[in-house]
Amino acid sequence: MKTPAQYESDVLFFFEGKPLELSLYQELFRRMEQRFPEASVKVQKSQISFYGRHLFAAASLPVRRKKSWPEHCVVVTVGLSRQMESSRVAVAVEPYPGRWTHHILISEESQIDDELLEWLEEAWAFAESKR
Repeated sequence: MKTPAQYESDVLFFFEGKPLELSLYQELFRRMEQRFPEASVKVQKSQISFYGRHLFAAASLPVRRKKSWPEHCVVVTVGLSRQMESSRVAVAVEPYPGRWTHHILISEESQIDDELLEWLEEAWAFAESKR
């Protein structure tokens, strides 16, 4: 995966004071790097974005945490052409017709599984199909 020169320090700053979330993100990145070696990643103020030709996924920390959410988690966001029907989806919105944004909470490394990676692959394909 293509990373900018300051990637490591930017990630450490992004997750400063949140070692559990950092560990979850590092595992997510490791698994994504295997599946999307041609992708690039950019650490921003509110999220870490993953790109092919277009943005296809992001990782972030919860901003507005619901009471039922785990205390320590990373939010993985994917954009798809359809609404996913899964109990793993914490929030799904359709910002405009035919484009659904899904937020999935990851609180354990075991949740970075084949199902999540399949959703990321679907998001990659959907993003790559855009003009």
